[in-house]
Amino acid sequence: MNQLNLQAIQMYQVDAFSNKVFQGNPAAICIMEGELPDAVMQSIAAENNLAETAFVWKRNGHYKIRWCTPTIEVDLCGHATLASAYVLFEKYGILEKTIRFDSRSGDLFVTKSEDGKLYLDFPVDQIKDVETPSGLIDALGTEVLNCIKGKTDYLVEIGSESLLRSISPDFHEISKLNSRGLIVTAPGDKVDFVSRCFFPQSGILEDPVTGSAHTTLTPYWATKLEKSVFLARQISSRGGDLTCELKGDRVLIGGNAVLFFEGKIFV
Repeated sequence: MNQLNLQAIQMYQVDAFSNKVFQGNPAAICIMEGELPDAVMQSIAAENNLAETAFVWKRNGHYKIRWCTPTIEVDLCGHATLASAYVLFEKYGILEKTIRFDSRSGDLFVTKSEDGKLYLDFPVDQIKDVETPSGLIDALGTEVLNCIKGKTDYLVEIGSESLLRSISPDFHEISKLNSRGLIVTAPGDKVDFVSRCFFPQSGILEDPVTGSAHTTLTPYWATKLEKSVFLARQISSRGGDLTCELKGDRVLIGGNAVLFFEGKIFV
């Protein structure tokens, strides 16, 4: 079929939670005139083969956002929301300091600070202590100090940053968890806490930097450390830095973003 008969969609790839390309978490951002069929959005995400593709279009004076991994649509994605706001601020002349997104997880807000850092304003996760699932200790190969469950993920704490860096998890066992995935965390050597995030259930073995996981990590560490503002780092191979603040029933998650490419796709 001639491409002239297809719909052209502007797409960007942005590395979120980093100020350098090839670090942080890459997300594809499709800026659209309106909603596409679910199957088309999922096919675009599979073609991109990134942890997340965000689909954004203007509606009723604000923006609608949806997110797809290469295999499924998800309820919340932090890094792709941060990347979407970066594109809107930098490429579409948004003059307001805050962008509102309408999502499957409710209203989400991203504010641009004077120094250019972007702050996600997300609902805090509701967490509870649970028993460590059968097989999880063997899947991680290390002792688990605490285990909690949020709305979508398990979170476990282990002994140290060095230990967290060294684990080679059994993704087959993790995929059996009744959850979106698994967050593993430890006290940081130079920051308040570090984490790694595994989502084989969603087609992502290890996510480079997971904004949404910090809606779970922040209230967990707020209770442990008895404070509300944190420096955090996700210690994947790409790595990413975040600032987190617990504010009542919301979490502020701050980070930088950098553009990798822009162009058009045809569907």
